[in-house]
Amino acid sequence: MKIRKNASATDGAASAVQTADADGAALVELATPAVTLGPPAEFLSVRDLRVHFPTDDGLVKSVDGLSFSLERGKTLGIVGESGSGKSVTSLSIMGLHRAAGKTRGARMSGEIWLDGQELISSSPEEVRKLRGKQMAMIFQDPLTAMHPFYTIGQQIIEAYRVHHPQASKKAARDHAIQMLDRVGIPQPDKRVDDHPHQFSGGMRQRAMIAMALSNDPSLLIADEPTTALDVTVQAQILDLIRDLQQEFGSAVIIITHDLGVVAELADDILVMYGGRCVEKGPADQIFTNPEHPYTWGLLGSMPRIDREIQERLIPVQGNPPSLINLPTGCAFHPRCPYADRTGGRSQTEVPELVQTADSHLAACHMDLETRHQIFTDEIQPRL
Repeated sequence: MKIRKNASATDGAASAVQTADADGAALVELATPAVTLGPPAEFLSVRDLRVHFPTDDGLVKSVDGLSFSLERGKTLGIVGESGSGKSVTSLSIMGLHRAAGKTRGARMSGEIWLDGQELISSSPEEVRKLRGKQMAMIFQDPLTAMHPFYTIGQQIIEAYRVHHPQASKKAARDHAIQMLDRVGIPQPDKRVDDHPHQFSGGMRQRAMIAMALSNDPSLLIADEPTTALDVTVQAQILDLIRDLQQEFGSAVIIITHDLGVVAELADDILVMYGGRCVEKGPADQIFTNPEHPYTWGLLGSMPRIDREIQERLIPVQGNPPSLINLPTGCAFHPRCPYADRTGGRSQTEVPELVQTADSHLAACHMDLETRHQIFTDEIQPRL
């Protein structure tokens, strides 16, 4: 005999269907939101997003209750180590986690609102119409994201004509050349006929940006746009994204593991760990007054060029947790040097995301005064 109990989400979060079998073992399966708060005022609003993947080894909780919002013309930096759920979040917004098989597909719940339209409850066809026009993405590896059999020009032309079917082939080709020129590709009228393997890494990244911006999207997601590029090309790519954002007025999400990449680009920063947000706030507050020990670790492992530092960089000890078997309580507590200062709560209770200052939130069991004291005495002198 099984007993089923439905819990409605009155705050717009996901509803859960709890099943208890005969011996009392509880199984929780994600369901779609039961109650919605309606369209938000922000251009992009993510509410209690959960993305889980069933595998043979268990349920991978890649994103587990993430919420944030973004205005037009603003830039949000999402930072964290590999495996923290950053890329899964971006692919969820783009609607790229839809799978044909119901047993192996991603289990998604929560809400993603883009310019007044809810994406998770929308059909794949509706989301597909938004991709390229309303939202676009710069993928982490442009060599694998682009088709090797088609020229750069053909791929940009196809992306453009999908949303401009009335455009002639010549007009679409001229637009592709114009976009390549805008992102700094030399001799764009000739390089438009080259294949991806004929471009260098930096030029492929620029071509990917040209393709993403070919339809003037309102939302641009850049997933590790500077990975595997040398530092001079990194700076050029970031300056290019900033200039194009100012030109088109797009909302931008920069996803990276390096806080230095978003230091001057992001208006707000969201720090992810173990599929959750552990800290969120304006960029200047995150860099000058971080509230979470994990953020301290990320800042401490970042090299500085503005002053001489005698000591070695301090890495975050240990490895990121398995998203199948997350630690109980705070997921960061096995690596946190201050977990013993919470009276055992770090090992047993999941910390809530609490506002610590104006628009600044952190999820940590240590009281605010203790955190400020530790940061002032131990962390800040080493940064």
